[in-house]
Amino acid sequence: MITKETTMLPEIAQLISSLSTDSITEERKEVLQPLIDFIQQKTTANSAIRINFICTHNSRRSHLSQVWAQTMATHFNIKNVNCYSGGTEATALFPMVAETLKNQGFQIQKLSETSNPVYAIKFSENEHPVIGFSKSYEDPFNPASEFAAVMTCSQADGGCPFIAGAEKRVPITFEDPKAFDNTPQQAEKYAERSIQIVTELFYIFSQINK
Repeated sequence: MITKETTMLPEIAQLISSLSTDSITEERKEVLQPLIDFIQQKTTANSAIRINFICTHNSRRSHLSQVWAQTMATHFNIKNVNCYSGGTEATALFPMVAETLKNQGFQIQKLSETSNPVYAIKFSENEHPVIGFSKSYEDPFNPASEFAAVMTCSQADGGCPFIAGAEKRVPITFEDPKAFDNTPQQAEKYAERSIQIVTELFYIFSQINK
């Protein structure tokens, strides 16, 4: 797979180079295929690609997915990709998510000190950082139409049978690392979930023909 020379931050570039998609089962690839199809269709048409990753609280899995999807789009030089995240309700980006991304090479800048802080999450020297904060999927910060709604948790997938404005709805659910909060395994399990998410997004974007 030929990719452009990017100015990806060094630790992230190293992590990406170490990824292996061998762990993705054929059954899981079937789950990922509808998102591949959506991105391919938009790429072929040279249209804007908007992906909104949705979870119940927009605090963990949806943020990890948003950040890594934007990073993978840049890595594979897939144009016109804008990634978003939202919840069925707004809470806050869980601090361990920011810590996990920082440990994996992202530059994290906290832009506000509130109960729902705003983060700038930078993966490349020259690309816009991802702006991370908790919001509902209907928040004005997110697209109102012509986007793929990727449901990253089964609770949101089951609780939101209809996502207004979504052109395509794709359930790609992940186990919640929240189960390990305040345990000795917390950091390890958040890192593990982040790696699973980036591995699957690496696979998704690697399948796109430009």
